[in-house]
Amino acid sequence: MNGVHDMGGMHGFGPIVREENDPLFHAPWEAQVRAMTVIARSQGYFNIDAFRYGIERMDPAHYLRAPYFERWLASTELNLLERGFLTSDELDERTEYVRQHPEAIRPRGGDPAPTPEPPDESANRQLPASQFAVGDAVIARNFHPNEHTRLPRYARGKRGIVQRLHGAQIFPDTNAVGLGENPQPLYSVCFEARELWGDSAEPRQTVSLDLWESYLEPAPG
Repeated sequence: MNGVHDMGGMHGFGPIVREENDPLFHAPWEAQVRAMTVIARSQGYFNIDAFRYGIERMDPAHYLRAPYFERWLASTELNLLERGFLTSDELDERTEYVRQHPEAIRPRGGDPAPTPEPPDESANRQLPASQFAVGDAVIARNFHPNEHTRLPRYARGKRGIVQRLHGAQIFPDTNAVGLGENPQPLYSVCFEARELWGDSAEPRQTVSLDLWESYLEPAPG
């Protein structure tokens, strides 16, 4: 989907400020959110692509002001709500309870059994021969889906060269919305920076993207 999360090549957001000796977590709640998300995924409540899609659906203003793990929390809540593991009333009730009793942990029971997911979401799948080979010129398709995709806007319609084949991998566009894994070949495609950004790009620079086969077309000529 075309959202504020797809920031590649956009201007006006200022420099990336690196904190010296940057800690993994800046507050205890961040570690708790990470633990909740990892446990929920490991139990099959949602997959990595649904998790990314949840972040993409955050309100743009909320996304821009939210720290990293707040985005994790927003997506985890959304996915648990959509899949029936929580209700909005339950979430509001617990949020209010924790607000009034910050040191307490309220037990609960009666959760529906999770559906197990594959332990390795990136595992190779067996498929027929891939359409493209290393060295082939390709064009990234210029399409604008309403749901999840891993093809960034700045590469759409641009010409690149296949530099590596990763085998068959789960297709995130369908896996994110419950339409199945639909594995297909995954390629590393190298783009000249000036192909992506025009004459303002630095010379002799390239960008490599991992792109699924259905994102690509043979380049003419």
